[in-house]
Amino acid sequence: MAEKGRYCKAYLLKQMRAFDDWSEKAENARPLDKKELEKAGNGGDPDAPRTLTDDSIVYLQENHVVTDDIYKDENILFDEVTPEWSRFCEEDLAFEIPVYDNPVPPANPETDAS
Repeated sequence: MAEKGRYCKAYLLKQMRAFDDWSEKAENARPLDKKELEKAGNGGDPDAPRTLTDDSIVYLQENHVVTDDIYKDENILFDEVTPEWSRFCEEDLAFEIPVYDNPVPPANPETDAS
């Protein structure tokens, strides 16, 4: 079963391709969905991977793996995570996992009376 991570962020593929050591596994691209198949109108193979272009949306996962869907363990396009790649993600792509504060509910004097 596909696993969603805690966080991923969408980018244009051309942003990823700017990394000097980028090498994508295009054969792992997700198949076209029904709407995309209808738009293509060519009766193509519904299981064939979609064609990736610079304007394709891809997902940078929390572990710095790039996927062609929101799931972190499917349609993996790039998984050569090195210190240089991690630096590129953080500095050039400004990728960071947000920290969400757990707000403390305001005190209610009526229910908090001791």
